[in-house]
Amino acid sequence: MRILSVDFGVARTGLAICDSSERLASPVGTLFQKDRERLLEQVTEKVEELGAGAIVVGHPRNMDGTRGESARLAEDFAQRLQTRTGLSVTLWDERLTTVSAIGFLNQTDTRGKKRKQVVDTVSAVIILQDYLDSRKNREN
Repeated sequence: MRILSVDFGVARTGLAICDSSERLASPVGTLFQKDRERLLEQVTEKVEELGAGAIVVGHPRNMDGTRGESARLAEDFAQRLQTRTGLSVTLWDERLTTVSAIGFLNQTDTRGKKRKQVVDTVSAVIILQDYLDSRKNREN
C-alpha cells in the first residue's frame, strides 16, 4: 500500500510517499499554503493523485513528550484529513526530524533559499521512512 507522509506546518507542509511494497519513502514536494482549509484540499488532491491508501502525519511533541500548540494543530489537521479522505491517519512522533533534515542538507551543501524550500519535504521523507522501518521491525 502507498502511504503519504505529511510534515504539517503553518506556512510550509512537506509531503512524501512510499512505494507499494512499503520499503522506500520518496519526496513529493512542499506545499506553500497558510490557509488550513485550502491546505486540506491540496493534501486530499495529492492523496487521490498518488493513490495513497493511508496517511502519516508528523506529530511535533516537545522533547519532554508534552503537547504544545504545534502538536495540537497537527492533531486537528490529521483528524480533519481522516474525515475528508476516509483513510487511516496515523500521528507519528517527529521529534528531531527537522534536525536530521538540516543535517542531511548540510551534508549535501544545500543552502539558502533552496534549503528553505526542501527542508519540510526532507522531514516528511524522514518521518515516513521511520514509520515504515518501525512497521517492518514489528513484523520481524
